[in-house]
Amino acid sequence: MFARIRRILSQFFSKSRTINNEPLNKVSLIVIIIIDIFILINVFTGLDDISRWHLSPTEAYPCYSEWQSYRTKITQDKNYEIVRLSLPYSPNNQLSFQQNYQQAEVGHLGNVSKTCLRYADYKDKINNPEKQQIVKNIDREQAKISALEQANSTIKSQYDSTLLEKIAGQGREQSINQVGAEKAKQVLEQNNRQISTLKQEIYSLKNELLAKPESISFIGFLKDENQFREVYKGYQQASFWHPSIQLAFQSLFLLPLIIIALSVHKFAQGRGYGLVSLISWHLLVIFFIPLIVKIFEFLQIGAIFKFLFDIISALFGGLLFLINYLYILLIPIIGFGIIQFFQKFVFNVKVQAASRVQKSRCVNCAKKIRQVDTYCPHCGYYQYIECQNCHNITYKHLSYCKHCGTSQDSSNL
Repeated sequence: MFARIRRILSQFFSKSRTINNEPLNKVSLIVIIIIDIFILINVFTGLDDISRWHLSPTEAYPCYSEWQSYRTKITQDKNYEIVRLSLPYSPNNQLSFQQNYQQAEVGHLGNVSKTCLRYADYKDKINNPEKQQIVKNIDREQAKISALEQANSTIKSQYDSTLLEKIAGQGREQSINQVGAEKAKQVLEQNNRQISTLKQEIYSLKNELLAKPESISFIGFLKDENQFREVYKGYQQASFWHPSIQLAFQSLFLLPLIIIALSVHKFAQGRGYGLVSLISWHLLVIFFIPLIVKIFEFLQIGAIFKFLFDIISALFGGLLFLINYLYILLIPIIGFGIIQFFQKFVFNVKVQAASRVQKSRCVNCAKKIRQVDTYCPHCGYYQYIECQNCHNITYKHLSYCKHCGTSQDSSNL
């Protein structure tokens, strides 16, 4: 197997830097490498664009994250917080929540969840000037509380200093502190009373907001188990299939390029167009690289990984490291399959030789020769080999002798 790998690598690098078995000059090689890099960048850019063509789970179920967060919260204000998210700070010239969700469908395949669109509709009904004013009042009161708490913190931190100033008999006008020691307690109590009053006002405003019919309907919708279960199942299913869909679209992008490059390469080889053959070979390699990369990415996050994950979780519980053992086993097998593919279809010397002999071309460089030529006048390659059975000369690299039909030993071809 290692000998086969070395032979394939040798053929690969030979194909990549020679034209008709002649070494490519350095300037031409640099030009081709620059072209390769440019094309490779554009291929990956195209792959990224086409992978976004189908809606992602987050785009198809835009309400899932917010809804799930609401369900897992245990804070007392979670109803207010979810309603508060329906009241943005800058409502002017802004799309509604429903329009914003539907915007994801423009230029993409797939549809946004109907349940999420209903979710957005509830949020749009909450979002009106009356409720926005309530939120502004709450924010204003909260800002006052923050200022008073900051003042209290400053007074407490300066109390020791003001006490020392009083003991030393220093005048108030010479003090660097905000409040004198004798007034500190009084100011703190006054501030605390104001904070308590403001908190009560905020509590009343929040209750007023939550008591609105639109808020009550929205909270009731959020607490509907059937509605959330539908979104949850849809999101999980979309997450499961999305990597597979991405790979399918990426393959759809790459396979036509690979087929075209392979066809041009075989055509150029058959006609002896060395430069075209070299460039098409480079293109073929460039198109294969992203495909292999994306397949390995899929194996790490796609449906196969999730399938193996579920099986191992069911059989062995927390021994998830066994997935890595499976990959260690699978990757060499996949690599061996790729090698076999190239060996059989791309680098198959016998297939190339058979085609070239039929067209009276050199079995090595594919240039036109005469039937009587034993050596290629273009590359000097000897075209024949002695048959082990009848000892007549027959074509190199062909499977059977042209005189007696005996199978030729591959080791001597």
